[in-house]
Amino acid sequence: MKISEIRELTTAELTERVEAEVVNYTNMKFNHHISPVENHSQIKKLRRDIARMKGELRQRELNK
Repeated sequence: MKISEIRELTTAELTERVEAEVVNYTNMKFNHHISPVENHSQIKKLRRDIARMKGELRQRELNK
């Protein structure tokens, strides 16, 4: 997800999206430990997307 797409979301949508992606990341990481995921770079991409979204939430919090 690009930062421009993240900035278009409302704060409520962004919060929901972060929670959903964290659950998805946890499940993907757990499944990877059991049987390796075909494309392990998805885990890295998901982790970075979560960080971008959390960074945007923090930025919005500081600007208020």
